[in-house]
Amino acid sequence: MATQKAQKRIRRHARVRSQVSGTAERPRLSVYRSNRYISAQLIDDVAQHTLAAVSSKEASGKTFTEKAGSAGKAMAEAAKKAGITSVVFDRGGFRYTGRVAAFAQGAREGGLEF
Repeated sequence: MATQKAQKRIRRHARVRSQVSGTAERPRLSVYRSNRYISAQLIDDVAQHTLAAVSSKEASGKTFTEKAGSAGKAMAEAAKKAGITSVVFDRGGFRYTGRVAAFAQGAREGGLEF
């Protein structure tokens, strides 16, 4: 059984997902933040297919926030290789601050539009 905090995040994510959906032209950039890492996927919800994925495990930086920013830039590079320039951001029920915001900023600096 998940903790109450995890259950609340899952409910928030469900509310976000009711409004946010990705297509092949504009996929959903789904972010997951664990205590130690941040990972993200580009998802085509119509075809139910993952187009690209990255994790901060391979990212460079001293702090978790710096690693999240470099993972965002890596996601932008992976999206460019897949021919994607515009995405829909799905924060996964997490607050848009700290590592989630740093990831988004890194993805924007890398060239993704959202």
